[in-house]
Amino acid sequence: MAVYTEVSDEAVAEFLSEYELGGIVAFRGIAEGVENSNYALKTTTGDYILTLYERRVAPEDLPWFLELMEHLAERAIPCPRPVPGRDGASLRRLAGRHAAITTFLPGVWPRRVRLVHCAPLGEALAMLHLAGREYAPERSNALGPAAWPKLLAASSPGGDAVRTGLIGELRTALARILAAWPTGLPRGHIHADLFPDNVFFLEGKISGLIDFYFAATDLYAYDIAVCLNAWCFETDFSCNVTKSRALLRAYDAVRPLSAAEWAALPVLCQGAAMRFLLTRLYDWLNTPDGALVTRKDPIEYLRRLYFHLEARDEHAYGL
Repeated sequence: MAVYTEVSDEAVAEFLSEYELGGIVAFRGIAEGVENSNYALKTTTGDYILTLYERRVAPEDLPWFLELMEHLAERAIPCPRPVPGRDGASLRRLAGRHAAITTFLPGVWPRRVRLVHCAPLGEALAMLHLAGREYAPERSNALGPAAWPKLLAASSPGGDAVRTGLIGELRTALARILAAWPTGLPRGHIHADLFPDNVFFLEGKISGLIDFYFAATDLYAYDIAVCLNAWCFETDFSCNVTKSRALLRAYDAVRPLSAAEWAALPVLCQGAAMRFLLTRLYDWLNTPDGALVTRKDPIEYLRRLYFHLEARDEHAYGL
């Protein structure tokens, strides 16, 4: 989450007049994250999140995201539910942007990932994948492998200023990843961005899965690879195989992985590391001055990528 577009109290009050949510009690921007403009909204009827859609989110994709969230919420997945206005529509316009209000989920995200977080995450991810199977509409992954060469090219002019020789190193690694990218693995709707700050815990249990605006129809095991990158590395960038084992076993207990999925795990993890390295690098070079946003270091994902490039098989992840 982040704030790129400022919204006045008067504009929010006018926006709320289209809902049955009462009057404003409190309204503040949320700086965490890098994609959309997000505000914590408290009204006389409760707490909500107001999102203004920016940057990489294509307007034509927004109904798909909102309907997927509604579908998952109806199947007991703890995700935000879009709030319709008086006319029944959840997607509206505010401050020149597409905007929506969603329900607020209680809990806190883990600032430090511990082993106790990993099994619940693996279980929740598998349940999300299963719950999404009955949602028929599909959305291609706009930040999947086909997008990575374009992202690298867009960052090439300034990339070596971040780290000497970085662009050449990434070109070599990306060619290796794309040549080995698997096909024919089980696929369906994935979250594609399930980082710790998108998962809330309450009393030791997961209480919220948020920020579905990178969700897509893609390989289930790629979604696992995203989580392994985000949850199972320590501050020295070593892979904590106890955490990865717990995550993988919990997932497999709900949706058993095929032999081909296990075998593809190293290259899928390489690809997930490359995806977040490239988007972080692009954002590092292109974040607007004055935006209320926390930039994220792309080199953290280069260090993860090194580990995955050395992984021979799934046993590198503790199995």
